[in-house]
Amino acid sequence: MHALDVLGDPVRRRILEVLADGETSAGELGAVIQDEFGISQPAVSQHLRVLREQAFATVRAEGARRLYAVDPQGVREAEAWLTPFERFWRGPLAALDTELARGRNTRRRLEHSGHGGQESPAHGEE
Repeated sequence: MHALDVLGDPVRRRILEVLADGETSAGELGAVIQDEFGISQPAVSQHLRVLREQAFATVRAEGARRLYAVDPQGVREAEAWLTPFERFWRGPLAALDTELARGRNTRRRLEHSGHGGQESPAHGEE
């Protein structure tokens, strides 16, 4: 299965989002996913199995609990596939960053000039 096929499923993406915050027990993952997607515990287990088999998640036993974590191998494979396409979003994101910085600078200038973020009225409009 291709890395993007794994990530193409919204349930598996959500599981990875939860795991990105740190190691999580199978029970906690099941509760979150079942609540958000309305699927059964066996369905959650099936998604976890796919994530493990495709190297997107690891699991370890701690007593009776099974703790899941993100496996960086699968994420690296997805990144490697996407890398040739970065040029399509890097430029637009850089332009957005420039515009956001410009807006912050304008706000700071207005705040420091005593206008408190308000433009001063044009001459004769007071």
